Amino acid sequence: MSKEKSFTPTRAIVVADVPGWDIETDVAIVGFGGAGACAAIEAADAGASVALFELTSASGGSTALSSAEIYMGGNGGTPIQQACGFSDTTEDMINYLLASIGPLADEEKVRAYCEGSTEHYDWLVGQGARYKESFHEPRAVMALTDDCLLYTGSEKAWPFVDVAKPCPRGHNLQVEGDNGGPLLMKILTDQVDARESINVYYDARTLCLVVDDDRAVVGIVVRMDQQEHFVRAIRGVVLCAGGFVMNQKMVAKFAPRLQLASMPIGNPGDTGTGIQMGMSVGGAAINMGEGFVSVPFYPPEDVTKGIFVNEQGQRFINEDVYHARVGDAIFKQPGQRIYLIVQAEGFKRPPYLNADIAGTGESIDELVEDLGMVDTVLAETLAFYNRQAAAGKDPLFHKDPRWLTPLEP
Repeated sequence: MSKEKSFTPTRAIVVADVPGWDIETDVAIVGFGGAGACAAIEAADAGASVALFELTSASGGSTALSSAEIYMGGNGGTPIQQACGFSDTTEDMINYLLASIGPLADEEKVRAYCEGSTEHYDWLVGQGARYKESFHEPRAVMALTDDCLLYTGSEKAWPFVDVAKPCPRGHNLQVEGDNGGPLLMKILTDQVDARESINVYYDARTLCLVVDDDRAVVGIVVRMDQQEHFVRAIRGVVLCAGGFVMNQKMVAKFAPRLQLASMPIGNPGDTGTGIQMGMSVGGAAINMGEGFVSVPFYPPEDVTKGIFVNEQGQRFINEDVYHARVGDAIFKQPGQRIYLIVQAEGFKRPPYLNADIAGTGESIDELVEDLGMVDTVLAETLAFYNRQAAAGKDPLFHKDPRWLTPLEP
């Protein structure tokens, strides 16, 4: 009895170990989320036959869990930006993204993304995406109306206002509620299904890559119906299998600080297998320690008038920045707790923020005592902030005057 061969994404097999090809295609794509769908459509339209393999029983991936707000602009502006009265330059978009990404930014990639952004918009519309010519003005993580255009980053906040003219670039599909992701995947799935040269295989777990004697990738091994199938990819393999946030070992190894976050956001297939397969053939995985850490403290937008402080009672950021920038800053603070201090009058609990009310007070001293922060500088922090806010100033973090209001007991 021969020993059954095991397959793992961390080790490619050589073509000599392939008993025979069960499926042959020009392009094999792993993962049927947004990236996999777009790759399949483009490959098919370029004349290739495509085999698209999806781990689950339906398309979607993490794209279906998202709001599908797509960051587009530059080049004078998308048709939506122009219809809403905004003119956007490519250099402003590039400069903003470079500043947002920081020292890890790849300028060549950022420039290519921005220069091709309006073509990106046209491509999506060509697939059936619909965008309403309307601007969602309130500060929000996502537009729950069917309005399209909104500010989705720190474009109007310091220090970004010093390097690029603010412009809204978040494009939300014409759909009410947080339903952009499912709608976008329906649109892309319909386009995939309409192309006869694309064959989709569901409930198909890709196990590893196959390489030739020169270590060039020539196929994949896929498990379907409890059987291993060998897939020959004549013109290439495209890995669109998502991230690794659901793989605790990979998170601990590559991005240990993310373990401090309260919960991972992704789909169950985000186990890093695509990344592991790429690394198994010499791919250099970069920026593995980075992660998107959301602290969705708005809406309502008025909570932006509050201040974030750490365990020492020190303020550490201008609160009008993007919620994920706040998340990144929180990870850099000492201790295990962060507080958002707001005025009680008119307060509405942020609907997406999973946080308790830690303390209240009818005076600053009462608040300090209720929070157990007696041996901190919280009282001094609040007093200083209130004096400056009354004068319309924020000398420490330069929050926009629109959000500067003394926090009165």
